[in-house]
Amino acid sequence: MRKSPMKRAPPVPRAPVRAKNFLAPKNAARFTAGRRESHFHADNSSLPLPPPLMNSKDIENILDASPALRDSRAKLEAMKDGAYCRHRSWGFGQIKKYDPQTNRLVIDFPDFGKLAHAMAPEFCVKNLEVFPESHIFVTQQKDPAAFATRLKKDATGLVKEILAAATPDKEGRLRTSAHELEETLTHLVGAERFKKWWAPVKKQLVQDPDVAVPEKKDGYYELRDDPVNPEQEILDEYYLNRNPLRKIKLAEELFESLLGELDEAEGTPDDGARDGIAGVGEPKPKAKPKAKAKPVRNTQLIEKDLQNIFDELTKVIRSVRRIDTTTKPTDDEFVKEAREQAARLRGIWVRNDLCRHLKADVETLEPTSKSIILAADEKMLSGIAAEIPQTPAYLKRLLDLITRVYPEPEKWQDVCITLLRDSTGKFTAECVNFLVERECAGLVARHLLEWLNTQALKSPVLSWIVKNRSSKKYAKIVRPLINHRLLSAILYAIDNEALQSSSTRRIPLAEELSDERELIAELLEEADNEIARDLAKTLLLNQGFEPLTKKSLIARFIRLYPGIQSLVTGDASEQVEQLIVSQWSLDARRAELKELIEKKIPENKDAIARAKEHGDLSENSEYKMARQDQETLLARKAQLERDLTHGRVTDFSDAPTDTVGIGSVVEVTPASGKPVKYTILGAWDSDPDKNILSYKTPLASKLFGKRVGESAQTEVDGVTETWTVRSIARWADQKH
Repeated sequence: MRKSPMKRAPPVPRAPVRAKNFLAPKNAARFTAGRRESHFHADNSSLPLPPPLMNSKDIENILDASPALRDSRAKLEAMKDGAYCRHRSWGFGQIKKYDPQTNRLVIDFPDFGKLAHAMAPEFCVKNLEVFPESHIFVTQQKDPAAFATRLKKDATGLVKEILAAATPDKEGRLRTSAHELEETLTHLVGAERFKKWWAPVKKQLVQDPDVAVPEKKDGYYELRDDPVNPEQEILDEYYLNRNPLRKIKLAEELFESLLGELDEAEGTPDDGARDGIAGVGEPKPKAKPKAKAKPVRNTQLIEKDLQNIFDELTKVIRSVRRIDTTTKPTDDEFVKEAREQAARLRGIWVRNDLCRHLKADVETLEPTSKSIILAADEKMLSGIAAEIPQTPAYLKRLLDLITRVYPEPEKWQDVCITLLRDSTGKFTAECVNFLVERECAGLVARHLLEWLNTQALKSPVLSWIVKNRSSKKYAKIVRPLINHRLLSAILYAIDNEALQSSSTRRIPLAEELSDERELIAELLEEADNEIARDLAKTLLLNQGFEPLTKKSLIARFIRLYPGIQSLVTGDASEQVEQLIVSQWSLDARRAELKELIEKKIPENKDAIARAKEHGDLSENSEYKMARQDQETLLARKAQLERDLTHGRVTDFSDAPTDTVGIGSVVEVTPASGKPVKYTILGAWDSDPDKNILSYKTPLASKLFGKRVGESAQTEVDGVTETWTVRSIARWADQKH
């Protein structure tokens, strides 16, 4: 949070409250007097109070019965006729009456469908939050229409009143965490509407001198005692902050406050000089209408200090370390370095724009944006592209810069194609559009087809293809890609992303495949039964879908190819079977799965990547072997996950004593041999060397339920054998 440079006035004394944090009314006199009338009352004692539902005798009886509630007398007294309350699960309610005969409060919870619901006062004290008449939630309940109007016309005032109601901290500040504030506003606005409502309101609060807005999600919103000019606040932080990346962002905010948003690098003759590159030869295109600048309060303050801002920014840019080409960074180090170089490039752009505004010579400034591009290899350049702000202005400016750094068409086209291959988010569409506008549509089409055939298409590019498959503008690029190979690439990319992710975060490409109801039919239009069946198997083993989503997708396959139903019915029969297992065998399965996920599958992924570097995949035996290993590993992973889901652990202590069952030690005599003793344990416990049988083996299953003296027959490979039970004991009784 930015610190206010102004000295804080001593906090106004406020009456103590019982309600938690900002949900309770406080003294909001500063707003009622200085700005607008508040729904919060400065002095609740002046309000007319309705008669209590429970008289003092009733309350004394409750407290005598439950002495632990004596500290909650005030809350019991607050349960007045018509008082509003809230239950964590049932939502808002209104107290209707108290029945002394049953010692129950009768409460309506209309949102949950509970009307005239009887509740014990003791339960209410522990589980209900009771609101006073002046509470903002009560205001909303009493006059929803007026409150809805206020949400539209006075949203910032509403937020200020919530902050004014916060419990002052030790320093007397009226503040509440971003999480708590947004939770309260979500209740007031509604979960479905909140995000859309909150985005513009938050921007207004940033410009509001009365409110300090946190920079991070875990920060605090604070109601200031002394208003602060937004530009002065940014300027103060700019000079005090020692973080180069943050300082560059603040410099950009100051410049945007002065002139509006940065232009979009439209290719004007002085754009090259702006980026420290001489010799720009592109003609100036027709000017586009500029967006209106953001409203500001004190641009003169920034204008007066512009030279100091420029000098400070120049020092900061030089302080950011250059790309280190001497050592190979780890993944975390690479991301950090890419973020630093992106900020450095961004700082150079802001510096150059400031320099033009000051009418100084850009070409004398060091470092230049060209130097950053030339120092970056393919991977680092893609990392920089991912770390700069993902707005059209910045992304176009980067691509335009590349064409100026590499004037030869073949070179800049090659760089842009590489950026497209590794692109993420909005940059994918910007790369394609940039190349198409420069008559490189054929180049894009050729590379996309090549990447499809070599399984090199990544999720963002696949997503762009799916979204633009019906586009007239990109028809020549996209239409040749719409076939079953694209579906295979999509499933591979989704599964690969799921394997690489250590969290359960959503996979956008998987959601697109699910949401696009006709996509699978389009991609399988020319596929035969064998291809469709193979793709359905791949889908069943895929780790990137929720079970219900996977069923929905398989249903789309079955509508097109009914024979695939057999895959599902076979899988379903496995899923319903419960496996009785020992704890040690379950632990062994878990350890095997962990090794697969953390070691073997990543090693296989690296092996595939190394094999790809050897060239033509059609004749690359190492690549084919690595992919076969991948199929084996993924199949085993899927099997282990299914087994672990269906395993039910037992210690075999419930084994019967008079019949053979799971957990029995049984001595049997085969008709053709000598007596032998077997231990029948869990599904994964077979150990022939120790005469331990899984209960799923043919002999164990045939012996189930047999008593001493009874016989069972087995048939293995056409040979029939008769086994007679000689004795039965429990393994649990013998294991110690």
